[in-house]
Amino acid sequence: MHKDLNNKEALAKLISLVKDINVAVFVTELTKMPLQSRPMNVQDIDDQGNLWFISSARSNKNFEILKDDHVQLFFANNSSSQYISIYGTATIYKDQQIIDELWTPVARAWFEEGQKDPAVTVIKVTPSDAYYWDTKDGKIISLIKMAGSAIFGTTSDVGAKGKLKL
Repeated sequence: MHKDLNNKEALAKLISLVKDINVAVFVTELTKMPLQSRPMNVQDIDDQGNLWFISSARSNKNFEILKDDHVQLFFANNSSSQYISIYGTATIYKDQQIIDELWTPVARAWFEEGQKDPAVTVIKVTPSDAYYWDTKDGKIISLIKMAGSAIFGTTSDVGAKGKLKL
């Protein structure tokens, strides 16, 4: 079933999917081939749908964002058949207060001096466009519906997909 979502409903779906999945494939240099991508943990998604990541100022990703701030994020949760693709613009922050708010012990693995390390930055991605795919009944029910459709030669409504108009 195709279902575009608007405004509050779109924002709620975006936040829900990102929180459920939490790891994105973060893609930069969208106009060059090959695309530059890497997995990134989402530190937070705020009430406006902005996604926040901790990154090193010395990373290729940061250098690429300084040249072109357009990015794409892919999220996939195969176990629950939930997926979302987000286009947006990235902004890099060095503000220590923001770093302190988003810091987690896991981030320490990448920074020798912890959250006071001069290389620590925060990237905020502001979504401009998103598309989602989501099962409406959960994976088990969806698989049963697909099997029934295959057996009886019918089509089945196993999920929803659509544009998130933020």
